[in-house]
Amino acid sequence: MIKRCIASIILISTAGTLGAVYAPIPEEELGKALVFKLGAGVFHDSNIFGAPRDERDSMVYRLAPSVSYNASLTDQTFLSASYDATMDYVEDRPENDTLWTHILSVRLAHSFGPDSVLDITEKFSIIESPESLLPGLPLNTDQSYDHNQFDVSYTNKLGQRFGYEVKARSQIFAYKVDSLARQLDRNELLVGLSLNYDVSELTRALGEYRFQDVGYDSAGQFKDKESHFFLAGFDYDPSETFSLSVRGGLEQRYRSGAPDDTAPRAEFTARYDYTERSFVSAGYILAIEEISNVQLYTDIQVHRFFANVQHALSAQTTGSLFYNVEPSELLGRPGLSGDRDEVTQRLGAALTWQPRRGWMVSGSVDVDVTDSDDPFRDLDRTRIGVDVRYSF
Repeated sequence: MIKRCIASIILISTAGTLGAVYAPIPEEELGKALVFKLGAGVFHDSNIFGAPRDERDSMVYRLAPSVSYNASLTDQTFLSASYDATMDYVEDRPENDTLWTHILSVRLAHSFGPDSVLDITEKFSIIESPESLLPGLPLNTDQSYDHNQFDVSYTNKLGQRFGYEVKARSQIFAYKVDSLARQLDRNELLVGLSLNYDVSELTRALGEYRFQDVGYDSAGQFKDKESHFFLAGFDYDPSETFSLSVRGGLEQRYRSGAPDDTAPRAEFTARYDYTERSFVSAGYILAIEEISNVQLYTDIQVHRFFANVQHALSAQTTGSLFYNVEPSELLGRPGLSGDRDEVTQRLGAALTWQPRRGWMVSGSVDVDVTDSDDPFRDLDRTRIGVDVRYSF
Protein backbone atom coordinates (compact mmCIF):
# COMPACT_ATOMS: atom_id res chain seq x y z
CA MET A 1 0.00 0.00 0.00
CA ILE A 2 2.65 2.52 1.05
CA LYS A 3 4.63 1.90 -2.16
CA ARG A 4 1.98 3.51 -4.36
CA CYS A 5 2.70 6.94 -2.82
CA ILE A 6 6.46 6.68 -3.30
CA ALA A 7 6.15 5.66 -6.94
CA SER A 8 3.72 8.41 -7.81
CA ILE A 9 6.29 11.23 -7.45
CA ILE A 10 8.42 10.05 -10.41
CA LEU A 11 7.58 11.65 -13.79
CA ILE A 12 9.77 9.77 -16.29
CA SER A 13 12.31 7.09 -15.33
CA THR A 14 15.80 7.59 -16.75
CA ALA A 15 18.65 5.22 -17.48
CA GLY A 16 22.07 5.50 -15.93
CA THR A 17 25.19 6.53 -17.85
CA LEU A 18 27.54 3.71 -16.93
CA GLY A 19 29.40 1.32 -19.22
CA ALA A 20 27.18 -1.59 -18.28
CA VAL A 21 23.43 -1.52 -17.77
CA TYR A 22 22.15 -1.80 -14.21
CA ALA A 23 18.60 -2.05 -12.93
CA PRO A 24 17.00 -1.87 -9.48
CA ILE A 25 16.40 -5.49 -8.50
CA PRO A 26 14.80 -6.48 -5.17
CA GLU A 27 17.21 -8.13 -2.75
CA GLU A 28 15.40 -11.46 -2.85
CA GLU A 29 15.85 -11.59 -6.65
CA LEU A 30 19.60 -10.96 -6.72
CA GLY A 31 21.56 -13.82 -8.28
CA LYS A 32 18.43 -15.40 -9.79
CA ALA A 33 17.14 -15.15 -13.33
CA LEU A 34 13.65 -16.48 -12.63
CA VAL A 35 11.84 -15.72 -9.38
CA PHE A 36 8.36 -16.76 -8.26
CA LYS A 37 6.50 -15.00 -5.46
CA LEU A 38 3.35 -15.91 -3.62
CA GLY A 39 1.72 -13.34 -1.38
CA ALA A 40 -1.36 -13.40 0.81
CA GLY A 41 -2.86 -10.79 3.08
CA VAL A 42 -5.85 -9.52 4.95
CA PHE A 43 -6.78 -5.92 5.72
CA HIS A 44 -9.70 -3.78 6.79
CA ASP A 45 -10.81 -0.95 4.51
CA SER A 46 -13.00 1.70 6.14
CA ASN A 47 -14.25 3.11 2.81
CA ILE A 48 -14.04 0.57 -0.01
CA PHE A 49 -15.57 2.92 -2.62
CA GLY A 50 -13.76 6.09 -1.56
CA ALA A 51 -17.15 7.73 -0.98
CA PRO A 52 -17.43 11.27 0.48
CA ARG A 53 -20.23 10.11 2.81
CA ASP A 54 -22.21 6.99 3.73
CA GLU A 55 -18.96 5.02 3.70
CA ARG A 56 -19.03 1.24 3.42
CA ASP A 57 -16.33 -0.71 5.27
CA SER A 58 -15.21 -4.28 4.69
CA MET A 59 -12.59 -6.90 5.36
CA VAL A 60 -10.50 -7.61 2.27
CA TYR A 61 -8.64 -10.88 1.65
CA ARG A 62 -5.83 -10.82 -0.88
CA LEU A 63 -3.89 -13.38 -2.91
CA ALA A 64 -0.97 -12.07 -4.98
CA PRO A 65 1.12 -14.45 -7.13
CA SER A 66 3.85 -13.10 -9.42
CA VAL A 67 6.79 -14.16 -11.56
CA SER A 68 9.78 -12.11 -12.70
CA TYR A 69 12.78 -12.61 -14.96
CA ASN A 70 15.99 -10.55 -14.76
CA ALA A 71 19.04 -11.34 -16.86
CA SER A 72 21.96 -9.73 -18.65
CA LEU A 73 21.68 -10.96 -22.23
CA THR A 74 25.14 -9.58 -22.96
CA ASP A 75 27.61 -7.35 -21.11
CA GLN A 76 25.73 -4.36 -22.55
CA THR A 77 22.10 -5.58 -22.63
CA PHE A 78 19.73 -6.15 -19.72
CA LEU A 79 16.27 -7.71 -19.92
CA SER A 80 13.62 -7.65 -17.21
CA ALA A 81 10.06 -8.98 -17.39
CA SER A 82 7.39 -9.56 -14.77
CA TYR A 83 3.78 -10.57 -14.33
CA ASP A 84 1.90 -9.64 -11.17
CA ALA A 85 -1.65 -10.69 -10.33
CA THR A 86 -3.74 -9.61 -7.36
CA MET A 87 -7.05 -11.12 -6.31
CA ASP A 88 -9.03 -9.17 -3.72
CA TYR A 89 -12.08 -10.70 -2.08
CA VAL A 90 -14.05 -7.78 -0.59
CA GLU A 91 -16.36 -9.41 1.90
CA ASP A 92 -19.09 -6.74 2.11
CA ARG A 93 -18.92 -5.42 -1.45
CA PRO A 94 -22.30 -5.68 -3.25
CA GLU A 95 -22.52 -7.52 -6.55
CA ASN A 96 -18.96 -8.32 -7.68
CA ASP A 97 -16.98 -9.09 -4.50
CA THR A 98 -13.94 -10.68 -6.21
CA LEU A 99 -11.64 -8.27 -8.04
CA TRP A 100 -8.57 -9.08 -10.13
CA THR A 101 -5.66 -6.88 -11.15
CA HIS A 102 -3.07 -7.98 -13.74
CA ILE A 103 0.18 -6.13 -14.47
CA LEU A 104 2.61 -7.21 -17.21
CA SER A 105 5.84 -5.28 -17.73
CA VAL A 106 8.93 -5.69 -19.89
CA ARG A 107 12.13 -3.63 -19.78
CA LEU A 108 15.07 -3.72 -22.20
CA ALA A 109 18.16 -1.59 -21.62
CA HIS A 110 21.24 -1.49 -23.84
CA SER A 111 24.53 0.33 -23.43
CA PHE A 112 26.19 1.33 -26.71
CA GLY A 113 29.19 2.73 -24.86
CA PRO A 114 30.33 4.10 -21.49
CA ASP A 115 27.96 7.09 -21.75
CA SER A 116 25.35 5.93 -24.27
CA VAL A 117 22.28 4.04 -22.96
CA LEU A 118 18.91 3.18 -24.51
CA ASP A 119 16.17 2.18 -22.04
CA ILE A 120 12.72 0.90 -23.11
CA THR A 121 9.86 -0.14 -20.80
CA GLU A 122 6.38 -1.40 -21.65
CA LYS A 123 3.76 -1.87 -18.91
CA PHE A 124 0.17 -3.03 -19.37
CA SER A 125 -2.33 -3.14 -16.49
CA ILE A 126 -5.86 -4.47 -16.11
CA ILE A 127 -7.14 -2.93 -12.89
CA GLU A 128 -10.41 -4.00 -11.31
CA SER A 129 -9.66 -2.67 -7.84
CA PRO A 130 -8.07 0.81 -7.97
CA GLU A 131 -6.32 1.75 -4.74
CA SER A 132 -7.27 5.38 -5.34
CA LEU A 133 -10.84 5.74 -6.58
CA LEU A 134 -11.99 8.71 -8.65
CA PRO A 135 -12.90 11.71 -6.46
CA GLY A 136 -15.82 13.94 -7.33
CA LEU A 137 -17.78 11.44 -9.40
CA PRO A 138 -21.09 9.79 -8.45
CA LEU A 139 -20.44 6.58 -6.54
CA ASN A 140 -19.93 3.74 -8.96
CA THR A 141 -19.20 0.16 -7.90
CA ASP A 142 -17.06 -0.41 -11.00
CA GLN A 143 -14.23 2.03 -11.70
CA SER A 144 -12.05 -0.62 -13.33
CA TYR A 145 -9.88 0.35 -16.28
CA ASP A 146 -7.06 -0.75 -18.56
CA HIS A 147 -3.82 1.24 -18.64
CA ASN A 148 -0.91 0.97 -21.04
CA GLN A 149 2.33 2.88 -20.49
CA PHE A 150 5.35 2.95 -22.79
CA ASP A 151 8.60 4.68 -21.80
CA VAL A 152 11.78 5.18 -23.79
CA SER A 153 14.89 7.21 -23.01
CA TYR A 154 18.29 7.64 -24.60
CA THR A 155 21.26 9.28 -22.90
CA ASN A 156 24.61 10.21 -24.44
CA LYS A 157 27.62 12.47 -23.98
CA LEU A 158 28.78 15.36 -26.18
CA GLY A 159 32.39 15.54 -25.10
CA GLN A 160 33.83 15.45 -21.60
CA ARG A 161 31.30 17.70 -19.87
CA PHE A 162 28.21 18.05 -22.08
CA GLY A 163 25.51 15.41 -22.35
CA TYR A 164 21.88 15.03 -23.34
CA GLU A 165 18.85 12.84 -22.78
CA VAL A 166 15.85 12.26 -25.02
CA LYS A 167 12.82 10.67 -23.36
CA ALA A 168 9.17 9.95 -24.07
CA ARG A 169 6.15 8.46 -22.32
CA SER A 170 2.87 7.35 -23.86
CA GLN A 171 -0.15 6.43 -21.74
CA ILE A 172 -3.59 5.09 -22.68
CA PHE A 173 -6.51 5.02 -20.21
CA ALA A 174 -9.58 2.90 -21.05
CA TYR A 175 -12.42 2.58 -18.50
CA LYS A 176 -14.78 -0.40 -18.54
CA VAL A 177 -18.03 1.44 -17.69
CA ASP A 178 -19.44 3.44 -20.62
CA SER A 179 -20.29 6.52 -18.53
CA LEU A 180 -16.71 6.75 -17.22
CA ALA A 181 -15.22 5.92 -20.62
CA ARG A 182 -17.05 8.83 -22.23
CA GLN A 183 -15.62 11.18 -19.60
CA LEU A 184 -12.10 9.87 -19.00
CA ASP A 185 -10.80 7.64 -21.83
CA ARG A 186 -7.74 9.43 -23.19
CA ASN A 187 -4.23 9.26 -24.60
CA GLU A 188 -1.36 11.17 -22.99
CA LEU A 189 1.97 11.80 -24.73
CA LEU A 190 4.95 13.37 -22.99
CA VAL A 191 8.30 13.95 -24.74
CA GLY A 192 11.36 15.75 -23.47
CA LEU A 193 14.89 16.82 -24.27
CA SER A 194 17.39 17.75 -21.56
CA LEU A 195 20.92 19.11 -21.91
CA ASN A 196 23.36 18.80 -19.04
CA TYR A 197 26.76 20.19 -18.19
CA ASP A 198 29.12 18.79 -15.54
CA VAL A 199 30.08 21.88 -13.57
CA SER A 200 32.23 19.67 -11.33
CA GLU A 201 32.48 16.04 -10.29
CA LEU A 202 29.68 16.71 -7.81
CA THR A 203 27.35 19.09 -9.64
CA ARG A 204 25.52 18.87 -12.96
CA ALA A 205 23.53 21.79 -14.42
CA LEU A 206 20.55 21.02 -16.66
CA GLY A 207 18.14 22.68 -19.03
CA GLU A 208 15.03 20.82 -20.19
CA TYR A 209 12.10 21.15 -22.57
CA ARG A 210 9.00 18.93 -22.39
CA PHE A 211 5.91 18.74 -24.56
CA GLN A 212 2.67 17.13 -23.41
CA ASP A 213 -0.44 16.31 -25.43
CA VAL A 214 -3.64 15.07 -23.76
CA GLY A 215 -6.35 13.86 -26.13
CA TYR A 216 -9.72 12.56 -24.94
CA ASP A 217 -11.67 9.96 -26.92
CA SER A 218 -14.95 11.90 -26.68
CA ALA A 219 -15.77 15.62 -26.44
CA GLY A 220 -12.13 16.44 -27.14
CA GLN A 221 -13.03 19.96 -28.21
CA PHE A 222 -14.09 20.47 -24.59
CA LYS A 223 -11.25 18.67 -22.76
CA ASP A 224 -8.10 18.33 -24.93
CA LYS A 225 -4.95 20.27 -24.03
CA GLU A 226 -1.27 20.79 -24.91
CA SER A 227 1.56 21.95 -22.67
CA HIS A 228 5.08 23.26 -23.19
CA PHE A 229 7.47 23.03 -20.23
CA PHE A 230 10.68 25.06 -19.91
CA LEU A 231 12.84 23.96 -16.96
CA ALA A 232 16.31 24.54 -15.57
CA GLY A 233 18.03 23.12 -12.53
CA PHE A 234 20.85 21.01 -11.19
CA ASP A 235 21.75 17.65 -9.67
CA TYR A 236 24.14 17.59 -6.73
CA ASP A 237 25.73 14.33 -5.51
CA PRO A 238 28.45 15.12 -2.96
CA SER A 239 28.68 11.50 -1.80
CA GLU A 240 27.24 8.03 -2.30
CA THR A 241 24.86 8.66 0.60
CA PHE A 242 23.36 12.04 -0.36
CA SER A 243 21.75 13.37 -3.53
CA LEU A 244 19.80 16.51 -4.41
CA SER A 245 17.81 17.32 -7.55
CA VAL A 246 16.20 20.71 -8.31
CA ARG A 247 14.11 21.82 -11.33
CA GLY A 248 12.21 25.05 -11.83
CA GLY A 249 10.49 26.83 -14.68
CA LEU A 250 7.08 27.31 -16.21
CA GLU A 251 4.34 25.51 -18.10
CA GLN A 252 2.38 27.03 -20.98
CA ARG A 253 -0.92 25.13 -21.17
CA TYR A 254 -3.28 25.50 -24.12
CA ARG A 255 -6.78 24.15 -23.49
CA SER A 256 -9.58 23.29 -25.90
CA GLY A 257 -12.85 24.86 -24.74
CA ALA A 258 -11.25 26.71 -21.80
CA PRO A 259 -8.81 29.60 -21.25
CA ASP A 260 -5.08 29.00 -21.72
CA ASP A 261 -2.71 29.36 -18.80
CA THR A 262 0.94 29.99 -17.93
CA ALA A 263 1.91 28.59 -14.54
CA PRO A 264 5.09 27.92 -12.54
CA ARG A 265 6.52 24.40 -12.40
CA ALA A 266 8.88 23.10 -9.71
CA GLU A 267 10.43 19.74 -8.80
CA PHE A 268 12.69 19.15 -5.80
CA THR A 269 13.88 15.85 -4.32
CA ALA A 270 16.58 14.96 -1.80
CA ARG A 271 17.72 11.66 -0.30
CA TYR A 272 20.16 10.75 2.45
CA ASP A 273 21.22 7.13 3.19
CA TYR A 274 22.39 7.34 6.78
CA THR A 275 23.04 3.61 7.31
CA GLU A 276 22.69 0.43 5.27
CA ARG A 277 18.98 -0.13 4.44
CA SER A 278 18.10 3.15 6.16
CA PHE A 279 17.35 6.44 4.44
CA VAL A 280 15.29 9.60 4.53
CA SER A 281 13.96 11.34 1.43
CA ALA A 282 11.81 14.41 0.89
CA GLY A 283 10.61 16.64 -1.89
CA TYR A 284 8.18 19.11 -3.37
CA ILE A 285 6.40 19.20 -6.73
CA LEU A 286 4.29 22.03 -8.15
CA ALA A 287 2.31 20.89 -11.18
CA ILE A 288 -0.97 21.09 -13.09
CA GLU A 289 -2.51 17.62 -13.45
CA GLU A 290 -5.54 15.90 -14.96
CA ILE A 291 -8.68 15.70 -12.84
CA SER A 292 -11.45 13.10 -12.61
CA ASN A 293 -14.57 15.32 -12.70
CA VAL A 294 -13.69 16.95 -16.03
CA GLN A 295 -17.20 18.36 -16.53
CA LEU A 296 -16.75 20.95 -13.78
CA TYR A 297 -12.98 21.49 -13.77
CA THR A 298 -10.28 21.74 -16.43
CA ASP A 299 -7.36 20.63 -14.20
CA ILE A 300 -6.03 20.65 -10.67
CA GLN A 301 -2.97 22.65 -9.61
CA VAL A 302 -1.14 20.67 -6.93
CA HIS A 303 1.51 21.62 -4.37
CA ARG A 304 2.82 18.18 -3.36
CA PHE A 305 5.06 17.96 -0.27
CA PHE A 306 6.29 14.48 0.65
CA ALA A 307 8.69 12.76 3.01
CA ASN A 308 9.69 9.13 3.40
CA VAL A 309 11.78 7.40 6.06
CA GLN A 310 13.00 3.82 6.10
CA HIS A 311 14.94 2.55 9.11
CA ALA A 312 16.54 -0.84 9.67
CA LEU A 313 15.56 -1.77 13.23
CA SER A 314 17.56 -4.98 13.04
CA ALA A 315 19.04 -7.33 10.46
CA GLN A 316 15.57 -8.81 9.87
CA THR A 317 13.23 -5.89 10.66
CA THR A 318 12.63 -2.65 8.79
CA GLY A 319 10.22 0.18 9.53
CA SER A 320 9.00 2.77 7.04
CA LEU A 321 6.90 5.92 7.22
CA PHE A 322 5.51 8.08 4.42
CA TYR A 323 3.68 11.40 4.60
CA ASN A 324 2.26 13.38 1.71
CA VAL A 325 0.28 16.63 1.86
CA GLU A 326 -1.21 18.31 -1.23
CA PRO A 327 -2.72 21.80 -0.96
CA SER A 328 -4.43 22.12 -4.34
CA GLU A 329 -6.67 24.35 -6.40
CA LEU A 330 -9.44 22.95 -8.58
CA LEU A 331 -9.44 25.04 -11.77
CA GLY A 332 -13.10 25.55 -12.65
CA ARG A 333 -14.60 25.66 -16.12
CA PRO A 334 -15.89 29.15 -16.97
CA GLY A 335 -19.65 29.33 -16.56
CA LEU A 336 -19.86 25.95 -14.80
CA SER A 337 -17.74 26.23 -11.66
CA GLY A 338 -15.40 28.61 -9.92
CA ASP A 339 -11.95 27.69 -8.61
CA ARG A 340 -12.04 25.73 -5.36
CA ASP A 341 -9.45 24.82 -2.73
CA GLU A 342 -8.65 21.30 -1.61
CA VAL A 343 -6.15 19.63 0.72
CA THR A 344 -5.28 15.94 0.55
CA GLN A 345 -3.14 14.17 3.15
CA ARG A 346 -1.77 10.64 2.93
CA LEU A 347 0.01 8.81 5.71
CA GLY A 348 1.48 5.34 5.40
CA ALA A 349 3.45 3.23 7.87
CA ALA A 350 4.77 -0.31 7.60
CA LEU A 351 6.79 -2.76 9.67
CA THR A 352 8.50 -5.53 7.72
CA TRP A 353 10.09 -8.67 9.14
CA GLN A 354 12.21 -11.14 7.18
CA PRO A 355 12.61 -14.21 9.41
CA ARG A 356 14.66 -16.05 6.78
CA ARG A 357 15.66 -15.64 3.16
CA GLY A 358 12.66 -15.69 0.85
CA TRP A 359 10.08 -14.91 3.55
CA MET A 360 8.63 -11.49 4.31
CA VAL A 361 5.89 -10.51 6.78
CA SER A 362 4.63 -6.94 6.95
CA GLY A 363 1.99 -4.98 8.78
CA SER A 364 0.83 -1.66 7.37
CA VAL A 365 -1.61 1.19 7.86
CA ASP A 366 -2.65 3.76 5.23
CA VAL A 367 -4.73 6.85 5.95
CA ASP A 368 -6.17 9.10 3.20
CA VAL A 369 -7.99 12.34 4.05
CA THR A 370 -9.28 14.95 1.58
CA ASP A 371 -10.91 18.18 2.72
CA SER A 372 -12.36 19.98 -0.32
CA ASP A 373 -14.56 22.99 -1.02
CA ASP A 374 -16.31 20.58 -3.39
CA PRO A 375 -18.09 18.27 -0.89
CA PHE A 376 -18.32 15.48 -3.45
CA ARG A 377 -14.50 15.17 -3.36
CA ASP A 378 -14.17 14.75 0.43
CA LEU A 379 -12.55 11.52 1.57
CA ASP A 380 -11.81 9.75 4.85
CA ARG A 381 -10.29 6.28 4.42
CA THR A 382 -8.14 3.99 6.56
CA ARG A 383 -6.67 0.62 5.62
CA ILE A 384 -4.92 -1.63 8.15
CA GLY A 385 -3.57 -5.02 7.19
CA VAL A 386 -0.98 -7.80 7.27
CA ASP A 387 0.79 -9.38 4.29
CA VAL A 388 2.94 -12.50 3.99
CA ARG A 389 5.13 -13.16 0.94
CA TYR A 390 7.36 -16.06 -0.05
CA SER A 391 9.90 -15.84 -2.89
CA PHE A 392 11.55 -18.84 -4.49
